Amino acid sequence: MLDDRDRKLLALLQENAETHVADMAEALSLSPSACSRRIARLRAEGYITGAMAMLDRKKINLPTTIFLLVRTGRHSKDWLDQFHNAVNAIPEIVEVHRLTGNFDYILKLVLPNVEYYDTVYKQLLKRMEMYDMSAYISMETVKLSPGLPTRHI
Repeated sequence: MLDDRDRKLLALLQENAETHVADMAEALSLSPSACSRRIARLRAEGYITGAMAMLDRKKINLPTTIFLLVRTGRHSKDWLDQFHNAVNAIPEIVEVHRLTGNFDYILKLVLPNVEYYDTVYKQLLKRMEMYDMSAYISMETVKLSPGLPTRHI
């Protein structure tokens, strides 16, 4: 069972996983060794699954976000396997969610520009048969929060 310090520690790690243990320990009113033990326990228990650097999308020339809604007329295992392989083979597709409602999937693409969408579109069509695809260009990111709320633990 996690306590309030564990939840706060998880929140601090999501803000910046490179924060020095001593600084996190001070924020939690713990010793650095007690804080390190908590981090190790949270990793061992699977609450922390890894750490990664967040890159500046503009600096790496991927400022454009496009959401692609996909509708399919097929739901066989073969089609699903082919779809999973296709989206995993295209690195510009950074998220894929299966939906309820009028569309089957939503894909999040990060691209150097809007014109590059045609390249990804053709790559998908080469790998897959699609019934309907509708692209939507993001004009502005209003909220981007890679961290998860910890109050529900």
